[in-house]
Amino acid sequence: MKFGVVQFPGSNCDDDAYHAIGAVIGQPVEFIWHQSEQVSGFDAILLPGGFAFGDYLRTGAIARFSPVMKAVGRFARSGGIVLGVCNGFQILLEAGLLPGAMLRNKDLRFLCRQVHVRVENTDTPFTCAARSGQILKIPIAHMEGNYFCDPATLAELERNKQVVFRYARPDGSVDEHDREANPNGALAAIAGICNRERNVAGLMPHPERAVESALGSTDGLVILRSMVESLSRRAAERVSA
Repeated sequence: MKFGVVQFPGSNCDDDAYHAIGAVIGQPVEFIWHQSEQVSGFDAILLPGGFAFGDYLRTGAIARFSPVMKAVGRFARSGGIVLGVCNGFQILLEAGLLPGAMLRNKDLRFLCRQVHVRVENTDTPFTCAARSGQILKIPIAHMEGNYFCDPATLAELERNKQVVFRYARPDGSVDEHDREANPNGALAAIAGICNRERNVAGLMPHPERAVESALGSTDGLVILRSMVESLSRRAAERVSA
């Protein structure tokens, strides 16, 4: 299996993601430049955090027009696994690969600290190695991480179990009005969602920054190893078919 990490002008977590995939979980990984028009040969693609194109206009608004995003869209529609982290999540929203939008944090402050998220759904390639209700300690670093959507979209997300992660207290309880537990004020304390087909996901916390004990947590490995497990299952199914 082979991972691709997309690089936009302004990406600053691309090297972290590359290190987490290549050195920590030991999987083949290559960078994909934003001007690339094809992503053939990859099994999973990660859109990393940072400030793509300086976050001008709004987060992800310019990056969505990069040639690579058309290729990522085709890859996703063919069933390829795509994960957007922080700025990558914002780009997926702007590109229409995930529903909803990002607003500025409720307190209009840049937030950079550890948070706790609860795994809401294990029926995805990003959480299949997790336990339902498992609490992960993962850092955030963003100014626009306040997820928002209209009531109909929220109802659909809940109905289809597309909410994958929620901000939570360390004991696992969720209160969207508790600014300590839900620091950016995200609607329904949503920290990450997936598409209806479950092969595209985005989350604001940074799993690639929680893969070694020196970083304060290794809980991000749950997400990356879930992707590896899902790809291994797919490969086994193709062999047996």
